[in-house]
Amino acid sequence: MHSNEFRGTGATLKALVDILGKAHVLTSARATGPYARGNRFGSGKVLAVLRPGNLVDMWRALQVCVDKDLIVIPQAANTGLTGGSGPGQQGYDRDVVIMSTMRINQIHLINDAREAVCLAGSRLYELEDTLAPHGREPHSVIGSTSIGASVIGGIANNSGGSQVRKGPAFTEHAIFARVNEDKKVELVNHLGIELGDDPAQVLDRLQRGDWSDADVTPPPTDSLNMPYAEHVREIADSPARYNADPKFLYEASGSAGKILVFAVRTRTFPKDEHTTTFYIGTNDPAELEDLRRAVLASDNQLPISGEYLDRTTFDLAEKYGKDTYVAMKYAGSNLLGKMFSLKTWANGVFGKFKVFGPTFADTISQKIFGLVPAKLPKRLVDIRDRYEHHLIMEVGNAQKQETEQFLTAFFAEPGRGGGFLLCTEDEAESAMLQRFGAASAMGRYNNLNREKVGGMVTFDVALRRDDYDWLEVLPPEIKDQIEVSVYYGHFFCHVMHQNHVAKKGVDTAKLKEQMTKLLTDRGAAIPAEHNYGRIYEAPESLESFYKELDPCNVFNAGVGNTSPRRNWA
Repeated sequence: MHSNEFRGTGATLKALVDILGKAHVLTSARATGPYARGNRFGSGKVLAVLRPGNLVDMWRALQVCVDKDLIVIPQAANTGLTGGSGPGQQGYDRDVVIMSTMRINQIHLINDAREAVCLAGSRLYELEDTLAPHGREPHSVIGSTSIGASVIGGIANNSGGSQVRKGPAFTEHAIFARVNEDKKVELVNHLGIELGDDPAQVLDRLQRGDWSDADVTPPPTDSLNMPYAEHVREIADSPARYNADPKFLYEASGSAGKILVFAVRTRTFPKDEHTTTFYIGTNDPAELEDLRRAVLASDNQLPISGEYLDRTTFDLAEKYGKDTYVAMKYAGSNLLGKMFSLKTWANGVFGKFKVFGPTFADTISQKIFGLVPAKLPKRLVDIRDRYEHHLIMEVGNAQKQETEQFLTAFFAEPGRGGGFLLCTEDEAESAMLQRFGAASAMGRYNNLNREKVGGMVTFDVALRRDDYDWLEVLPPEIKDQIEVSVYYGHFFCHVMHQNHVAKKGVDTAKLKEQMTKLLTDRGAAIPAEHNYGRIYEAPESLESFYKELDPCNVFNAGVGNTSPRRNWA
């Protein structure tokens, strides 16, 4: 739908330019393209992309958008995998604008760095870097961090993270704008920091970090352990965590863009300065489940993380994720985030020319990094060759000896066929980077073979905690429609990522329906941590939460395949 089908676009854009400046009100298809297309799914037309440079201008621009009856989609890094931070093809009844927050990335540490106040566009890797001198770390330390995801994006999507003890990203402390039932913009300050009453003054002080210690409420108890750690130990007939879990829905947490969040206050965690990684291999998935249950049932502290991947995932990551692996290993998250943004921009620009196609940047990157010699440590490659199923288990250094003794005894039991190695520092880093290169590798494979395949069908699924047959076995009528499948995920939580590329000519929407039924019939919850976006239908309970946050349906209308129309019509 073209923007001129709606009303007053010229006056609207002038009002926004007066606030933000012409350079930060993007309107051309070329300029808005990287914002209006999702990482994997979702795309649509927008009237403009707004790029405020401070919180006060963000507030003032929102006032204009509400006065002019626009849909506002809050967007940070646009790294999500289900299209929820951009528009879709959903029959909007108003113009859509994207409020890009990435120019507002200040982070303020409070309470001796035990908490952080993260402004709208701050990224996880920036928070990680800010906390490092204090011996602390954020909720997520690898995964979404690697591609420049934002702190608030993780909280808005209840992102799970790889670390077993922490659970979903969650906070009850946020400052945000909502539009009430009378279509009036309200500023809600639940940060636990006294900043005054006037919205412009509050937001200006917030950006500058202008408060005293006496203005801040005390921090939570400092601990490595969260309540989730005991929850995940239960071998129960329900998933450990999933996006619609009401325990993790509170204002900004799980909001999926249904409010405009200016900042969150989030706890930080003591960092294990020295850790030990064990790389485990087996050809029997039941053996890994036995190991999982033994670890969860023990009196020992839970591992820091336990990441599963299968051999196909390993191989695809080695071939198609080499740029991720090399950039992370030798340059870090900052460069990789910039590479991700550059790739998105380049694919958008060159995609308009048939000679290049929509995946031009992927092609170039694949060719360049294809010339880089393989860097994987030999012992990891040997395990890949011997075993189909792999588990990367990281523990604190204090657990090194007891974990090694446990694994030695476990694999010495009669009938066991697996084994493990105690990783060197280089092997540990390489193993984890290989695992987290898997998601981008599958996307790269699909992009480079787009003329030969039918598209991607992806799931992030929370299996029942007591599901012994955790590894999916597809019936022939479904398996025959698939070109390649990879399985990886957060094994101790039973949260798995299942990515499939369909064969040419396959109806991927129908295939996803068939595969979704297989998973839900066995008691799994979908999605687990990537949220509903433009591809999943939000359950009634979650839609009610969205309506409570946004009664006029101003923000991110249509998310979770809900109504895209004003007042939820």
